[in-house]
Amino acid sequence: MIVKDTQPFSIVEDVGFRDFVQKLDPSYVLPTRRAVKAMVEAKYAESKEKAKAEVKKVSAVSLTSDMWTSINTDACLAVACHYVDSNTCLNSVLLGVLTFPQTHTAEDLAQVKASLMEEWGITHSVTCLVTDGAADMIACGRELRLRHTVCIAHTLNLIVKKALEQTSALADIRAKARKLVGFFRSSTTAKEKLAQLQQQMGRPTLKLVQEAEARWNSTFEMLRRLVELREPVGAALASLATEIPPLSSDEFSSVSACLALLSGFNDATAELSEEKRVSGSKVLPLLKMLDENLQEEMTDVASPVARQMGEHLKRQLREKLNTLQSMSIMSLSTMLDPRFKAMGFLSPTKASEAIKRLTSECAAIVPTPSASRGAGLVTPGNKLWRHLDDRVMESRRRHSVTADAAVEVQRYLAEPNIGRSEDPLQYWERQKLIYPHLYRLAVKYLCTPASSVPCERVFSKAGEVVSKKRTRLSPKTLEKLMFLNKNV
Repeated sequence: MIVKDTQPFSIVEDVGFRDFVQKLDPSYVLPTRRAVKAMVEAKYAESKEKAKAEVKKVSAVSLTSDMWTSINTDACLAVACHYVDSNTCLNSVLLGVLTFPQTHTAEDLAQVKASLMEEWGITHSVTCLVTDGAADMIACGRELRLRHTVCIAHTLNLIVKKALEQTSALADIRAKARKLVGFFRSSTTAKEKLAQLQQQMGRPTLKLVQEAEARWNSTFEMLRRLVELREPVGAALASLATEIPPLSSDEFSSVSACLALLSGFNDATAELSEEKRVSGSKVLPLLKMLDENLQEEMTDVASPVARQMGEHLKRQLREKLNTLQSMSIMSLSTMLDPRFKAMGFLSPTKASEAIKRLTSECAAIVPTPSASRGAGLVTPGNKLWRHLDDRVMESRRRHSVTADAAVEVQRYLAEPNIGRSEDPLQYWERQKLIYPHLYRLAVKYLCTPASSVPCERVFSKAGEVVSKKRTRLSPKTLEKLMFLNKNV
């Protein structure tokens, strides 16, 4: 309960809990608070050593990282590690939750991450670091000289937020909607009237959702709920003494058209935040599908507001997609995912570049054939030519390696793609003897998650741990509790 349900150590001293346990088993003696803490520390030490041993076995890992401010105003950094194990299954482990002073630099973050990487034996195994787009996180990645990508959930958030801000007519509708929602959420009478009218109309009782400035999907939820509750909200406003106006018919039409264009972005954000399945290789194909669906839906849009927003979305999405297609970590992971391969690219040119890059990476790990017998012998007749002969031999070896890599890549690409719902890692487990060098690259690149959401979820739990009842919890104890909550 203390680890999984984030209950405080003091639960063993709570009268209600002690009475509950007594009724279950009068003979059972609850451990003391100190004893429970000692159990947690022992379990932490055991679990950490076991996790370290497992992580040290793998050849490649990716890291995700995020920051959070606790109720004590401490800045906390979480770092998680993602890897493909010897059974070709995706795994994650929380490496640590570390506390910082409020004022800290990118160098401070880099130093802590470097220490964690050294402690876990992965300094030379990190394929990629995934974080949000904060300046200190990006600078930290540069400081560590790691390949760095920005969390795709944050990227989509910025794309949609910018498009919403650039659509001035929609900004006016959103302001009106926020005022309307605020009225129902702040007035008990209005709230009760809305619930009563929903019941009278035979509807489930739903509440209006207020927009949060930082998250675009809260805008989506606010507008979607207003459309859903259009009739009871209108009836409630008509029966209440208020000057708050409802949205007009034209405004509702514009909102509905905008929601249709935004729904794909909402679905994509949820899908790319998966933690248990390969997700990094989905980024390019999913953004490509967003682009194609957006263009298709725009042909039927009559609302000028929705059309304006759609044009902004399309431009922002194309710009980001062009950038991401040029990133090696994105292009290689997409090409190595047997669900997508070259089909995952919007640009055929970028797909061709990715194939060349994959062939080059494959050639780098194909063993170089040894020189033929007698090639290295120096005789009076060939001594004069030895430097040229050496260069020719090296060129032939390089050509052989590149040719072997090209054959392996082309054979893989010539196979039909597997189904989108299939597990790409299970494909590689089956094919690892057929494509041994590509298998090694798949293990290296398919462990990279699309987003840093796994680390953000750590802090949603941390907020429960550092509650008002537990503000004196030490940073070390917080780290141990979060490690066990996430990893055990």
